[in-house]
Amino acid sequence: MYKILVIEDDVMMSDMLSMYMSEEGYVIKQAATGEQGLKLLEQFLPDVVLLDLMLPDWDGTELCQKIRQTSSVPIMIVSMKSEVSERVQALRAGADDYLCKPFSMHELSARVEALIRRARLMQTVAAGAEEDELEQSETAIRLDTERRLLLVRGTQVETTFSEFELMKLFLTHPGKVFSREDLINAIRGFDSFVTDRAIDVHIVNLRRKVERNPKEPHFIRTVWGVGYKYVSDAEPAH
Repeated sequence: MYKILVIEDDVMMSDMLSMYMSEEGYVIKQAATGEQGLKLLEQFLPDVVLLDLMLPDWDGTELCQKIRQTSSVPIMIVSMKSEVSERVQALRAGADDYLCKPFSMHELSARVEALIRRARLMQTVAAGAEEDELEQSETAIRLDTERRLLLVRGTQVETTFSEFELMKLFLTHPGKVFSREDLINAIRGFDSFVTDRAIDVHIVNLRRKVERNPKEPHFIRTVWGVGYKYVSDAEPAH
C-alpha cells in the first residue's frame, strides 16, 4: 500500500483529505506543523507529500525547499493561494504539482496516482532496454536511474521528481527536439494538469544545476518556437 503524508494545519481539511485517501487504499499520516512533517518524513517514508503553504511554524515554500535538501519524494502543494506567482514560486522551490483549494477529490486522487505511477515507473525502467547508468561524454553528466542520482562533473546534484524525469528523457534522446507538450506528457501523463510555464520553470532550474553558465546553456538548449533539446559535450556551442 502506498503512503501519503498530509502536512496541513486545518484539522477539518486534513481529516477530510486523510479520510478520502484512506478509502482509496492509501496509508495516511497527518502533521499539523512543519516540524511534525519533517519528523514524519524520516519515520514514515511516504510515497507522496501533500503540503499546505500556510503552516503555523513554517512557510510552506521554505518547507518544500527543506524537504528537497534530503528527499526526492513527489510533493503536491494543496493551497488556497491561487495566484500564478505563488504557483511558480512553489515549483521553483521543488514542488512537483500544485492544486488550488477548493478542488475535486477525484482530481486529487488522479494526480496522486500520476505522481506515484511516474515515481514507480522510474524505479523499474532500468530493467528494460535502458542501461542502469546513463553516461554522456566522459561522465560530464551521469544519470543513475536505479539510485535516482544526477551527477554533474562528478558532483551529486539534488533534483525534484519532475527534474529527474526530464533529464532522463533528454539523456536517452540526445539531439531530439521536444515540444513543451512532449515534456508535459513525459513527466506527468495525460491525467494531471501541468502548464507550459511549469515546464519552463523546471528547465530554468535544471540549467542552474547542470550548466556552467545557465544564461548561455550548452546542454539544455531552447529551440525557438518549438521547445527544448539536449546536446552532448561533443556538439559545438551556439
